[in-house]
Amino acid sequence: MYDGVVGRVLRRDAGDRDGRELRTRVRLLAGVGVEGDLGVRGASRRRRRGVGQVHLLPAEVLDEFAEAGHELEPGELGENVTTRGIDLARLPLGTRLQLGAHAVVRLDGVRGIDGVRLEVFPRGGEGRVVRRAGVMAVVEATGFLSPGDAVRIRLPGLPYRPLPSA
Repeated sequence: MYDGVVGRVLRRDAGDRDGRELRTRVRLLAGVGVEGDLGVRGASRRRRRGVGQVHLLPAEVLDEFAEAGHELEPGELGENVTTRGIDLARLPLGTRLQLGAHAVVRLDGVRGIDGVRLEVFPRGGEGRVVRRAGVMAVVEATGFLSPGDAVRIRLPGLPYRPLPSA
């Protein structure tokens, strides 16, 4: 049983890192990842480290970049799925997210944002860089995903453990 709708999918994509192809719908494949993604074809480092991983990023991270003067679209930081309304990196290890009607992913680590120069990160109160991150998750149940789909959270059993760096 999932704990209720807590967020929405904004955008998802598939393709290689330099030429992500935005789609109206993608398929998450259990144990594989995003159908058509570079990692699924076996060519990325991320794919070799973990089977069936998907990178999720909260849109609120993109909002922080925009406030700092750096407009980024969902997908530009390498994420496969962009969500809104969920602080993904604060969820415990093993949390399951139901994305849309059938796809289920299990969170297994925090992932930093690749290829972004430090000067574009938002600054904290003392001028320090505030690093933001997405999460990596393993696809456990196959399903299609479209913008606007609900995201439901199922927390793991206690005790909760923080997500490790992926």
